[in-house]
Amino acid sequence: MFKSRFTGVIAAALMTLPATTLAGEVSLSGEGSVRYEPDSARLQFTARAEHSDAKTASETVGNVMAEWRKAIGTYRSELNDYSDADLSVYTRMIPTQEKDQDPKQMSVASQTVSFSISDLSLLNPLIEKANGLGLQYHLGSHQFFHSDEQGMEREALARAIADAKSRCEFVAQQLDQQCGEVVTLNINGGHRPVPMMRAEAKMVGDAVSSVGPREVSASVHATFELD
Repeated sequence: MFKSRFTGVIAAALMTLPATTLAGEVSLSGEGSVRYEPDSARLQFTARAEHSDAKTASETVGNVMAEWRKAIGTYRSELNDYSDADLSVYTRMIPTQEKDQDPKQMSVASQTVSFSISDLSLLNPLIEKANGLGLQYHLGSHQFFHSDEQGMEREALARAIADAKSRCEFVAQQLDQQCGEVVTLNINGGHRPVPMMRAEAKMVGDAVSSVGPREVSASVHATFELD
């Protein structure tokens, strides 16, 4: 009886919404997303030196690190989770062009500085200091983030649930009923924040001119009672 009475209305609803309707229930999906601008970054800079003598290579790196610490003195209190304590030294062999000569042995010393910043206005001044000392670094989209990304993910989920409820209310209205209690609710795997552009950090020379927006999304599948 229920099926024959509402067949035309249900068909029209299903053409506009990704939902399946059973007697007394409706199952449908909901989606939500939040777009935002990153406000923080994780950075790494590496001092590197090569020399046939391991001590000389290590001392060279040590001098660069001393200059780095001096150069960032005014910013040091704003660098979070700062670390620069580990010096590594390894040996590499350089092949010779003559067959009867032994490969040349070189010692490579390196030391990496890592930290995060919650104020992106510090980014270019720090890059300038790193360039002046010849530190190696790479900037990629994965290094930029928002200080409240968990909150962004929750907001996206809240919007997905609200979207599912709104769709339920629309279907119920078409059937002259009301959207009732939730029978089941499945939260699909969360989507991590993704860049809205191919590259977030647009480089002009050695300075970062802009950081592109990101978007975090969520989706749910819910079954509601129809009253």
